[in-house]
Amino acid sequence: MSESRSEPVVWIAGVGAVAGLGAALARRFAREGLLVAVSGRSPDKLQAVVEGIRALGGDAVAIVADSGIESEVIAASQQISQLGPLKAAIFNVGNSVAAPTLELSAQLFEQTWRASTLGGFLFAREATRLLLDSGGGSLLFTGATASLRGKPPFAAFAAAKAGLRSLSQSFAREFGPQNVHVAHVVIDGAIDGERVQSRAPDYLARLGEDGALKLEDIADAYWYLHTQPRSAWTQELDLRPFKEPF
Repeated sequence: MSESRSEPVVWIAGVGAVAGLGAALARRFAREGLLVAVSGRSPDKLQAVVEGIRALGGDAVAIVADSGIESEVIAASQQISQLGPLKAAIFNVGNSVAAPTLELSAQLFEQTWRASTLGGFLFAREATRLLLDSGGGSLLFTGATASLRGKPPFAAFAAAKAGLRSLSQSFAREFGPQNVHVAHVVIDGAIDGERVQSRAPDYLARLGEDGALKLEDIADAYWYLHTQPRSAWTQELDLRPFKEPF
């Protein structure tokens, strides 16, 4: 990774299964000619995503890093700085956990906060340094219904996601005037991806046609945010299926 390339770079943290949102985002940005740097904790999953992008004619690299560990995020950013100018950064880490509130351990609460909130801060801090160095770009965060309201048994997840949303607003207000478009995307509904397909196929079936968010449609929305003219930037975008109650 010592040789810098000429194409713009997108860094996507929280990339797992090929049939997951992180991978779908990687494919969408690669389709537009960006060099995609995917990071996550699973080398095998990252490599599968990279190989899939290369098979479609795109360019991608895998960087193993845990977003909740500061030294690993800094090391990842240093690797990405050698690839080319960073123009987009997407924090897509999600760790939805469910536990009855009175049975929720401090350890699980902290783990959830560390992955979503602390991880989001570390990623945003390091990515913003690179975006400023390249003259600006987009910094996008994946949120959830829990970003807006808490309910049992998701107290830990809601607290962590609400913190991430507030973080996105803070970054938007500070770095928007420096040409960094910061946006938070609320995913309000089930995603028709690997996680729900494997864990709750009957639930997906009950939702019916277009009752769950399609990966490609979500990815199109992120690309739209990245390409928005700066005279009319969106700070928060909520996405849900047409029949999802809210």
